[in-house]
Amino acid sequence: MQPTIKKILIVTYYWPPAGGPGVQRWLKFVKYLPDFGIQPIVYIPENPTYPIVDEQLVAEVSKDVIIVKQKIKEPYRLAAFFSKKNTQKISSGIIPNKKKQGFMERLLLWVRGNLFIPDARVLWVKPSVAFLETYMKEHSIDVLITTGPPHSLHLIGLALQEKVGVKWVADFRDPWTTIGYHKDLNLSPKAEQKHKQLERTVLQKADLILVTSPTTQKEFQAITLQPIEVITNGYDTEKIDKQPLDEKFTLAHIGSLLSERNPKILWKVLQELCNEYPQFKADFQLKLIGKVSQEVLDSLQEFHLIDHLTNLGYLSHLEAVTEQRKSQVLLLIEIDRLDTRCIIPGKLFEYLVSERPIIGIGPKDSDFATILKETNTGVFFEYAEQERLKALLLSYYHLYLEKNLKVNPVGLQQYSRKSLTEKLVQTIQKI
Repeated sequence: MQPTIKKILIVTYYWPPAGGPGVQRWLKFVKYLPDFGIQPIVYIPENPTYPIVDEQLVAEVSKDVIIVKQKIKEPYRLAAFFSKKNTQKISSGIIPNKKKQGFMERLLLWVRGNLFIPDARVLWVKPSVAFLETYMKEHSIDVLITTGPPHSLHLIGLALQEKVGVKWVADFRDPWTTIGYHKDLNLSPKAEQKHKQLERTVLQKADLILVTSPTTQKEFQAITLQPIEVITNGYDTEKIDKQPLDEKFTLAHIGSLLSERNPKILWKVLQELCNEYPQFKADFQLKLIGKVSQEVLDSLQEFHLIDHLTNLGYLSHLEAVTEQRKSQVLLLIEIDRLDTRCIIPGKLFEYLVSERPIIGIGPKDSDFATILKETNTGVFFEYAEQERLKALLLSYYHLYLEKNLKVNPVGLQQYSRKSLTEKLVQTIQKI
């Protein structure tokens, strides 16, 4: 019989008031862990540098959680003295196209990739290990969980496993060396080798590995024989009144649109529809919520869609969900590369319960395409399927005119945050 787990220590960098998708996963697990008899303890930096801040999320932190903080040395603070704008872009994941990178951007990326391995938070590892070694012994911690990115936090788990003998779970919200931006860090062969060596060591030493997609599970299974469990992100109950739908035929994208996540196939189709159908042109509106790269804005200008754009910028999580539920159609865009097949954006699960149809665009065999199909919440397109995409948009527009544009989802309960937390607890009990 497995011993009962009572205390779990979670090491995370992103925690309210941090905004963006990285904070949601463990904010919600922590919310529901007490329902299963587990005391969550969260270890976070006392003085982090968050690229996005959402003060409203502070109110969502569970009253049952114990928060432990220690100071962190942040290289991004020093880098900001030289170029605050470029530093903020890089720390938030917006990496310009190589052809458009200036000297300072190339330098910051080289420093980030080659001197701070695996990432810029690596200076937090040693002081955290020293502090937590004592803390864990004094507070009888049953399980340690490290969540990345930043993947340097897994090095904290690696050291504590050896020093304390605790059961260690490494949670990968995103892949490590196969994530899209990894190749943009201008890595030297030596640095690339170091990244892969650290990744392999973490995967082979952790007692349990959590991933958010089946493709990442398969990739990691080629590196380690340790147990790997897929626990996706999910949706939570949002206290939002039912929203009246936008009067315009709005296509909304929530989240960052980076330089490479620039769906020119969609812009071309929308341009054609505007040219061919005057009424469509009059009714159509593109709504972007989140950071948008200059390359995307340039493309919208190129395809004569800029006059249809409402660029709301970054909104609080609550405001973003409200806007998404008002929209006629929701867009889910992933970069057209094989290494992004594993990405299941966290916003997908909030999309699922919005009662709005979803248009997904990504590479062949994308993991999120399966979820769209199984839940009957949207349609997935590869980047080459221009005519099929155009036909669907036109059919959605006709349904919009008839005030009959809706979806009938099925099987969503498995993605609720509470159900996923129950799965998490059951999985951890087995190690």
